[in-house]
Amino acid sequence: MGKRVVVIGSQWGDEGKGKVTDFLAEKADVVVRSQGGNNAGHTIIFNNRKFALHLIPSGIFNPETINIMANGMVINPIALLDELAVLKSQGIENYKLFISNRAHVVMPYHIDLDILYEELKKDEAVGTTKRGIGPAYMDKVARIGIRISDLINPESLLKRLEINLRFTNMVLKANNKKTYEVDELFNQFIEIGKIIKPYITDTSVLLDKLILEDKNILFEGAQGSMLCTDHGTYPYVTSSSPTAASVPLNSGISPDKITDIIGVTKAYTTRVGAGVFPTEFEDETSRMIREVGKEYGTTTKRPRRIGWLDMVVLKHVNRINGLNHLSIMLLDVLTGIKELKICISYNLDGQEIDYIPADYKEYERCIPNYITLPGWTEDITKTTSFSSLPDNCKNYLNTIEEILKTRVTIVSIGPDRKQTVTLKKIF
Repeated sequence: MGKRVVVIGSQWGDEGKGKVTDFLAEKADVVVRSQGGNNAGHTIIFNNRKFALHLIPSGIFNPETINIMANGMVINPIALLDELAVLKSQGIENYKLFISNRAHVVMPYHIDLDILYEELKKDEAVGTTKRGIGPAYMDKVARIGIRISDLINPESLLKRLEINLRFTNMVLKANNKKTYEVDELFNQFIEIGKIIKPYITDTSVLLDKLILEDKNILFEGAQGSMLCTDHGTYPYVTSSSPTAASVPLNSGISPDKITDIIGVTKAYTTRVGAGVFPTEFEDETSRMIREVGKEYGTTTKRPRRIGWLDMVVLKHVNRINGLNHLSIMLLDVLTGIKELKICISYNLDGQEIDYIPADYKEYERCIPNYITLPGWTEDITKTTSFSSLPDNCKNYLNTIEEILKTRVTIVSIGPDRKQTVTLKKIF
């Protein structure tokens, strides 16, 4: 029987989902990206070459894999064409790609609005990637958005642009920003529509057909669950929900079709941009982790903030996603650190808690309570089984399992696809 597996980030994004997705995509018939836009990124090492994907699903390297950009995404078609051009320049031309006709379009003015809103927030800016993602989702919810289907329907595109620019130009003009002409955008995007038309389809119908054919389907995550608009550290979140619960809605399938949910977490914690980060620390050890782990954003190149593993975060993410597998990434980066800390609870105003407060100011006051475990010095990058890992390394993984009550089934001990220890087959 075919499986429908969801890969989600269990922290604030950048957990190494790209490698897990790439690793599992070898045996998947279909790879689906269900939300977000080119504000996210996966770095994938394939045939000893490094590829950075921002919009396109990770199965693009296998000519037999069906890649779907689903309805929950917001797609910048200019960035999409640029990404396809880069892949072509690297010899990747033989692929199967389908784009949902219901996905929304990131327009050039969305990028301007993204920058403007961050400026207006001043000290309260959330540190967006300024790729126009939030404003595109705002237009979607405000019912003035432009969808992929509009790009291949001239009459519809013209009408949507006329309506949208009534609102958008008013905001831009009031803040002394460049405004947009309907005709100019219409001509630009109707031509883009002609280029991407062969990829456009009703991906909900396609997915339903593939499920009936018993295909193995992999739903890849963008960002992490702690950036969910509902359950993340609001307002320092993304503009959609990167949780397992959002996948059926954002892909056009029913919830009961999902068979497995894999939570991906680093062996430590990172975060990009502003926002509460209780276990963050900055010293010689954190700088070593940043350099060894190459902790710089795939999309933004910003240095990531470093912290110890936070089990309060993982328990929160486990509760809202229902994880039945855990994938521990970049375990090798911790090699050589004498003592490793794991946060097991917080202290909030003198009271010990094991949950994340909804009130952001309360979360800012949370102080982590740690347990300390001995580290290891042995090189684990050539390990092929769990049993051959150093005892202290196994103890670290077992402690995570014990606290979270979720089985570790994938362990990454290096960047290459082959540097992966599997304790249970997913597909």
